Amino acid sequence: MNSGFKILGTGSYLPEKVLTNFDLEKMVDTSDQWITERTGIKERRIAHPREASSDLGAKAALRALEMAKISPQEIDLIIVATITPDMFFPSTACFIQKKIGAWNAAVMDVLAACSGFVYGLVTAQGLMSTGGFKKILVIAAETLSKITDWEDRSTCVLLGDGAGACVIVPDREKGIISYHLGGNGSLGHLLFLPGGGSRLPATQDSVNKKKHFLKMKGNELFKVAVRVLSESALKVMEKAGVSPEEISLFIPHQANWRIMKACAQRIGIPVEKIYVTVDKYGNTSAATIPIALDEAVREGKVKEGDLILLDAFGGGLTWGACLLRW
Repeated sequence: MNSGFKILGTGSYLPEKVLTNFDLEKMVDTSDQWITERTGIKERRIAHPREASSDLGAKAALRALEMAKISPQEIDLIIVATITPDMFFPSTACFIQKKIGAWNAAVMDVLAACSGFVYGLVTAQGLMSTGGFKKILVIAAETLSKITDWEDRSTCVLLGDGAGACVIVPDREKGIISYHLGGNGSLGHLLFLPGGGSRLPATQDSVNKKKHFLKMKGNELFKVAVRVLSESALKVMEKAGVSPEEISLFIPHQANWRIMKACAQRIGIPVEKIYVTVDKYGNTSAATIPIALDEAVREGKVKEGDLILLDAFGGGLTWGACLLRW
């Protein structure tokens, strides 16, 4: 399979406010020890009340463009993965286009929950292969704090805000060498936001009943997550004819350290090859993978020719993995 693109630049942005486990101890019935042992999370970032997802995404995008040495006007497509859009419409990609001045770009959002960045990369590859787009900006931006019930200790300890981005251009030898995307709509009840859409429009009653906050069945989701992450990773390695030993870096969705470690063990990748940010930022949905990728690149942990495995699952349920040749 001809991958078709090279990542010229990466960028990320995390809000300034840090919310630690000790802070959460004062808000809900929990403890630093309980959160750390079950999730690996120590702290997370929280957006300012006036910060929207597009604000975070625009800052990550500008940092990626700076690394790529490309001006916003050269971008011809912006793809944004998010479950916390600024509004139902216009798309968050439209808002980011305006903020960075990418006036020559087509704009679109992708909604695949925590799998959104992988879905976005695969979509970008497909559109680039048509020859219609030469420089694409793929962004994931989330403000999960806006849809978090801060009285629900089963979810509020997990979530954070952040954004990551990358700039891609055509290349015959680099980029995605194999991928796998999947979903199972019958498991949507495990992770969802019930209110606000056409099924349950916003009313005073829906607000009073907290229908506009994220809902999750964590124990059931944990078991499914480990299975689908492992299966997706094994499928992309098999398609590419790559062994676990050949993987240079494994960047799974940063939802829970125990899930990440269990997945790596199942697919035969040493835990030392997992790039971890969940301890610092918690679960930032679609943004976890591009944030981690940007940090790894800037720390010099990614070299030309490396094989990088990206692997995600999210509400829907959705899942997706791809193997990148750097």
